[in-house]
Amino acid sequence: MEAVTRNRTTRQTALITGASVGIGYELARQFARGQYDLVLVARNEEKLREVAEGIKREFGVGADVMTADLADPGAAGRLVDQLAGRRVDVLVNNAGFGAIGRFDEIELARQLEMIQVNVTSLVDFTHRLVPGMISRGSGGVLNVASTASFQAGPWMAIYYATKAFVLSFSEALAVELRKTGVKVTALCPGPTHSEFRQRAKMEKSPLFKSSAIPVMTAEAVARAGYRGFLRGKRVVIPGWVNRLGVLGAKWGTRAMAARLAGKINRAK
Repeated sequence: MEAVTRNRTTRQTALITGASVGIGYELARQFARGQYDLVLVARNEEKLREVAEGIKREFGVGADVMTADLADPGAAGRLVDQLAGRRVDVLVNNAGFGAIGRFDEIELARQLEMIQVNVTSLVDFTHRLVPGMISRGSGGVLNVASTASFQAGPWMAIYYATKAFVLSFSEALAVELRKTGVKVTALCPGPTHSEFRQRAKMEKSPLFKSSAIPVMTAEAVARAGYRGFLRGKRVVIPGWVNRLGVLGAKWGTRAMAARLAGKINRAK
């Protein structure tokens, strides 16, 4: 991977992980529409370069590509080193994946990789880039969590736990940084049309098959997250059905919420 070229414009820069598809891709488009230059991070270099070229043509902003597998414990550090001191104004921690199945039946290595991508790399990027934002008195972090953050999730135990971490971490960080000029937002989407469900092998899950649970587009989710971030909202839950679901989980007992999540997640 080559070091990212320094930005010579006056535009702000957003670094977005998992930017080649789904919500990450649509978040990249939202920030580009807002005239941010971009640093796009994902595993698939060919797809990422295609995305970067399309964004540059459409929005007239800079879009640099950095390829890495964030399941590698050293990836975040190496990527930040390759920025060569380039200013990052907004960090968008979007990269993440899930897996469906009973905890003891899912390969341990896959679940540890999930923790590495969903939690450890997110913390690593944040810890490395936030100090620069604090020193400048401006900037922000947009972390992609999930409606899964609000309750335990049988048959997706590790995924739900990682997203609960992301939400809790984001809310705590928002309070810690509230007087620094740095804002922190947790985006908590529900079911979304993206590659997530294929990678998690959730095609048969009632979560995506039930007509009672609307599946939002990645574009709508990204638009809500971007606007909420700009407004300084700490938690953004796109879609009124998702917001009602979160309220319902809070009204009942945690045991009831976990049982309901288990029924929704379990593949028939």
